[in-house]
Amino acid sequence: MDLENVKHFVPSEKLVNVLMQKTQIANPIFFRVLVAYYFAKVASIMHTNIKTHDRGIIPVNLYAINLAPSGFGKGFSTNILEEEVISNFKHKFMEETFPILSESCIAKIAASRANKYGEDYEETLEKTTKEFNSLGHLAFSFDSGTSPAVKQMRQLILMSGAGAVSLELDEIGSNLVSNIEVLNTFLELYDIGNVKQKLTKNTKENVRSEEVAGRTPTNMLLFGTPNKVLDGGKTQEELISMLDTGYARRCFFGYIPRIEKDTILTPEQIYDMMTDTTSSDYLEQLAVDIGNLADESKFGQVLTISKSTTLKLIEYRLYCDHRADELGDFATIQKAELSHRYFKALKLAGAYAFISESDEITEELLFNAIKLAEETGDSFGGILNRDRNYTLLAKYIAGVKKEVTEVDLIEDLPFYKGTASQRSDLMHQASAWGYKNNIIIKRSSSDGIEFFSGESLEDTDLDNLTISYSTDITTGYEKFTIPFDGMHELLTEPGYHYCNHHFVDDYRSSSNVIQGFNMVVLDVDDSVQMETAQMLLEDYTALFATTKRHTDSKNRYRIILPLSHTVKLPTVEFSKFMENIYAWLPFNVDVQAKDIARKWMAHPGSFHYQEGELLDAMLFIPQTRKEGETRDKILSTDAINNLERWFILKATRGNRSNSIIRYALALVDSGKDYDDIRNAVIQLNDKITSPMKEEEIMHTIMTTVLKAISRRDMDE
Repeated sequence: MDLENVKHFVPSEKLVNVLMQKTQIANPIFFRVLVAYYFAKVASIMHTNIKTHDRGIIPVNLYAINLAPSGFGKGFSTNILEEEVISNFKHKFMEETFPILSESCIAKIAASRANKYGEDYEETLEKTTKEFNSLGHLAFSFDSGTSPAVKQMRQLILMSGAGAVSLELDEIGSNLVSNIEVLNTFLELYDIGNVKQKLTKNTKENVRSEEVAGRTPTNMLLFGTPNKVLDGGKTQEELISMLDTGYARRCFFGYIPRIEKDTILTPEQIYDMMTDTTSSDYLEQLAVDIGNLADESKFGQVLTISKSTTLKLIEYRLYCDHRADELGDFATIQKAELSHRYFKALKLAGAYAFISESDEITEELLFNAIKLAEETGDSFGGILNRDRNYTLLAKYIAGVKKEVTEVDLIEDLPFYKGTASQRSDLMHQASAWGYKNNIIIKRSSSDGIEFFSGESLEDTDLDNLTISYSTDITTGYEKFTIPFDGMHELLTEPGYHYCNHHFVDDYRSSSNVIQGFNMVVLDVDDSVQMETAQMLLEDYTALFATTKRHTDSKNRYRIILPLSHTVKLPTVEFSKFMENIYAWLPFNVDVQAKDIARKWMAHPGSFHYQEGELLDAMLFIPQTRKEGETRDKILSTDAINNLERWFILKATRGNRSNSIIRYALALVDSGKDYDDIRNAVIQLNDKITSPMKEEEIMHTIMTTVLKAISRRDMDE
């Protein structure tokens, strides 16, 4: 079903644009849901109904859950709708239309009762009027309540024959749990406005009133801030339970996780938008038009829907059903919302028809409603795909910008509860999620107290590697970023010194380091041939450049390895970071290069680039979960040398034969003879998870080794 070119209901979209203009908010979905609610509320108060081909008569009404951050303009926009858009309607309905309609309906009820019980009409009318008056005044809307109070309000509406039950609950993060009882009642009221009566004992002091047959249209608007509702605690549990028990299929949803304001506007432009008389003129005219809808002549309208429009509705229902069937078996809430989306759209189309003063739900009005139903379905997906507790924990630790303790976490995070084991599991999950989403979580302890800190890492841009360089040993280290593929120009420029950090006042010293680096520099001093190092690091993006003392027999060179992320570490942690890399490498490098202010001398030698993945910085950041796992792998193979460990770990990830033959060729490059290599290869093979057969090793790998030794000896 092609919905791409479907448009929103024009009067609604005009009003939405006014609200966006007055709040300077760029995201319209919250306002679209809000406007839809008030349009439906107006229609339902006037008892607008739809005559369907399959369900009979259904009332126009709307339920909505609308979430947006603090500062979004929820209260401001709601006040505009209530005080400027529907204020005329409210006044006319409450002061003129409702009294007329209620007087007429009470008279009809009294006549029916008098005839039923053979009583005097005037006496019955007096008793019926007294009963009606005992029910109190009609609430145009209310922000909390109880189930008995809602049923009493229904009795008032049934006796008056006009009005609607409209719950408008603000700050649902704080008020949801305390209103569960009334919300459970609203579950029953949505479809056709019916609810079962609670049986109470009839006494002289408490006479049970006679139930009046009929339906009462019911509206509900719950709004608040996402972080208060989706808090990972009791409130979130209650919301998800509500959605599961029926609110998913009944509600339109607005969900704004963060505010998007137009930050490029000047104060003058903002002032002009806020005081634009065009918007004010439109609001005034709209208020007049909607106020006219409170006229008695507009009451009780039954909207028709043609067969052709009904076929479009059925087509949309099947389209929703098809998408629901494609969801997994456990996506029960999503399935329920999607399969009933057509019904919500039908009711909204009825509201649009009432606002348009149309006596028919046209195909255009139906698709206007479908357009919003689809958008709010996306918002519903955002609510269900909310951050899980471990995600919230990781983001909190990274965003708080300071070390926190268990006590801080328990006090600040509603979901960080349970036993020490449960909290430890949650922290472990947070660390794992953080690793996949560029957030590192560090642990440290002091005097038996555990501290947590975190940081969001920025992906490395290979066109902007951090570097500083100078012709002096300590001064003039200008701050630059350099593209990786042009780095050789600096490394081969005579007379220059370079560093992988920036410095305060361009003065190179540990105390002046500006934290943040995205590449590491390794010094190799004849521990392994450069070609062998290239083979060993073939999976990684790297630049190899020879140094001043490099010869063909004694290879001395540097390796530049861009990191996956920009890492900010203080002096001590930087040294530990480099030590972790040294321990991980399959060959020896100069371990004195771990100084955070270390400089290197450029040299006009040869260089070689290779492409691959960026070295994962998170494997080596001290006090993190991933660094601990890397360290554990190294310790588990502590009895063997780095080269063996390197290929054992590679062999366990697949390409077993390829890993072993590369190990053997590395031994050839190191100068070992055939027998030593054969013994080393067999020993390595025995240590991997699924070893090769020895005959296979001799016929394939060792044959290649023999040829490589021959070539090596000939070159010598």
